[in-house]
Amino acid sequence: MPRPLWTGAISFGLVTIPIKVVSATENHSISFHQYHREDMGRIRTRKVCEIDGEVLSQEEIGKGYEVAKDRTVPVTDEELDRMPLPTAKAIEIVAFVEADSIDPVRISDSYYLAVDGQVAAKPYALLRKALERSDKVAVAKFAWHNRERLGLLRVREDAIVLHSMRWPDEIRSPESLAPRETELDEDEIERAVQLTDSMALDDISGFRDRYREALEELLAAKSEGKALPAAAGAEKEEPGKVMDLMAALNASVKEARQTRGEDATVHEMTPGRPRARKKAAPAGKKTAAKSAAKSAAKKTAAGKTTAARKQPARKTAAKKRTAS
Repeated sequence: MPRPLWTGAISFGLVTIPIKVVSATENHSISFHQYHREDMGRIRTRKVCEIDGEVLSQEEIGKGYEVAKDRTVPVTDEELDRMPLPTAKAIEIVAFVEADSIDPVRISDSYYLAVDGQVAAKPYALLRKALERSDKVAVAKFAWHNRERLGLLRVREDAIVLHSMRWPDEIRSPESLAPRETELDEDEIERAVQLTDSMALDDISGFRDRYREALEELLAAKSEGKALPAAAGAEKEEPGKVMDLMAALNASVKEARQTRGEDATVHEMTPGRPRARKKAAPAGKKTAAKSAAKSAAKKTAAGKTTAARKQPARKTAAKKRTAS
């Protein structure tokens, strides 16, 4: 198990669940160091006091808040720990909501909540089952790194996951970023929908970090003194170039179908008037038409039955006239 980042408890009404918080993700990015180009000397960041110029260790560094220019109020870790905050050592569940009601843009980091001791096994399983059967997620408050945070608890396989969330006032409005209203042709919209259907997947677990793989090949080649991998050719659109939207959509649908091994035939669409569609008859007219058709069918059937009944009588009368 990864090293716990925080230990505490989940507060679930009057139920307390001792837990350990471990990271739910791993960082596989390749990191670089800064160095001096001339002699390849490593460049390091040092924490230096601006008054005496001394390089300080972490033990010599404290926290402080600047209340005014040239005036800083020191704050110790002990003072922060003694703050009367109920979420200082607990993840306090405050509500249960539908998962769809949470805007994904508010979710930041993700953590697994592991049981801390056998005493936590039963209440942990109880909370997990309650979340599963209710089809809801839990909204919680907790305090980490000297600030209170908002969190979201949900179930992933057999574990409870904690998503750190931003407060509502931390989310910027996208109103100023939205483009101005523009006219779209119905054919363009239909082709865009076809493109989404052509690119639809049920599972995205097969995606890989191609950039990291290419970077590993580059570093391996340089360390072994080999030739560097050839650059992949990519055509770039000229900035400001007017794009033929429908042509791009047609080509995209064709490429997506070829990638999936489907029939790549694409009936070309060109922007124009929306295609006329047959209007459906009103419900009342449909009902009247059906009733008329049924009545006509009944009359026809009745006429045939009457004619069939009269036919034997006519034959009998004709036989009598012949006999006389």
